[in-house]
Amino acid sequence: MTALDYSAIFLTLRLAALTTFILLVLGTPLAWALSQTSAWWKGPVNAIVALPFVLPPTVMGFYLLVLLGPNSTLGKLADALGISPLPFSFTGLVIASVCYSLPFAIQPLQNAFEAIGKRPLEAAATLRASPLDTFLTVILPLARPGYLTAAVMSFAHTIGEFGVVLMIGGNIPGKTQVLSIRIFDHVEAIEYAQAHWLSAGMLLFCFVTLLALYILNPCRKKA
Repeated sequence: MTALDYSAIFLTLRLAALTTFILLVLGTPLAWALSQTSAWWKGPVNAIVALPFVLPPTVMGFYLLVLLGPNSTLGKLADALGISPLPFSFTGLVIASVCYSLPFAIQPLQNAFEAIGKRPLEAAATLRASPLDTFLTVILPLARPGYLTAAVMSFAHTIGEFGVVLMIGGNIPGKTQVLSIRIFDHVEAIEYAQAHWLSAGMLLFCFVTLLALYILNPCRKKA
């Protein structure tokens, strides 16, 4: 493998790790809110969260490119704050990856919170536990399988992204060229041996990651 191959691998792992962390932090309050309400807005928000399941990656990438472009409101705000243009940057890749992997974090967390039910919350309330203390000491431990699923699925999904990251980040070696795009470059150049090694490595990584999830997650074990 070449230096560009290793660069793409490390960039992809960095992107996946940062995306997963952001999704778990930002996704927790959203998933909790969705799990605790039956308000009219729950359906539309769930639909928005699930859009990446059915929306072509290039469509989402195109609209993110428009949204983050230098002539957009966000683009002008970033320029006013002295932030470099978001498209074709690592920051832009992170934003795109968070948007595209959103349901892979939100849905497992929401399902885990809903499965807990009201009884643990009521028991904690009788012990005069504060809402924050209840969430940290009761809800989070009970929702641990959901967090494991959310983390693994978000990480693995980000590793395999192509259309969205290509639209928003382009193909800049060492800056926005992730592993999936590097494989595409090898195939386009008829370098099938190099493409095979990278593809096989990604296939093995994804298989081992999902296998570990099914083995370690107690919710997936048979009673």
